Amino acid sequence: MATTFEQPKASGLDAQSLAEVEKAAQRRLRQRRALIIGLRLLVLVVWLGGWEVSGRLKWIDPFFFSMPSMIFAQIGDWFVNGTSQGPLLVQVWVTLEETMIGFAIGSVAGVICGVVLGRNKLLSDVFSIYIQIANSIPRVVLGSVFVIALGLGMASKVALAVVMVFFVVFGNAFQGVREADRYMIANAQILGASKRQLTTAVVIPSALSWILASLHVSFGFALVGAVVGEFLGSKQGIGLLISTAQGAFNSSGVFAAMIVLAVVALACDYLLTRLEKRLLKWRPAAF
Repeated sequence: MATTFEQPKASGLDAQSLAEVEKAAQRRLRQRRALIIGLRLLVLVVWLGGWEVSGRLKWIDPFFFSMPSMIFAQIGDWFVNGTSQGPLLVQVWVTLEETMIGFAIGSVAGVICGVVLGRNKLLSDVFSIYIQIANSIPRVVLGSVFVIALGLGMASKVALAVVMVFFVVFGNAFQGVREADRYMIANAQILGASKRQLTTAVVIPSALSWILASLHVSFGFALVGAVVGEFLGSKQGIGLLISTAQGAFNSSGVFAAMIVLAVVALACDYLLTRLEKRLLKWRPAAF
């Protein structure tokens, strides 16, 4: 007696079920994103609203702590009428230019030194003690030295930004080189790769995640270096704007300059994040 077996008819059903599951997952993801954005806005509204109410009810002194309405009025006045040093966008550009130049020089120098010392044990042993000594010095203090030596122009701010960035990038580049995959290096050597090919094709790509991770932090340090340098002595820039507002006991001006700095920092961090994703497309996505 012959026995027949039914073929499964689940192909269309499976495809339909998978599509429904995917749509449900995407819907939950959109809902979560909307929830996060909503909660962030709620925290911001509560914080700013509480600050404004506290100032208006005199729970805090607006002269010292200002209020959101006064701060945003100050930013609007700077945009319309300019600052005491000139147009606001000019001050932003001066600080941003100092930051970017210092960031670029410090990052390149840090990567080069980190890779060279990471690949050369003798140089690492010789210079490690001097790098530790230099890194232990509070780098912000060097701003006064740079202002005295290089003047009130851009050079002193760039120098301080370079120093602030260098050690962060150097440390990550050095550690990234040391953490390079030994098996991959050994395989490349077996295949006849030269030291230069090992460095450019194996070691640096392996350390790229470390290096790019340091760029997010080091850009903030570059911005701090530029602003502190302007605060100590300059002709233009947001740091001078803060110093002038402080001298006039204008707390709204100080907070307004801080908000402008925060916007600049967030915009640059966003660009760095996009660059990192572009350079690390080969890396598997994190779950």
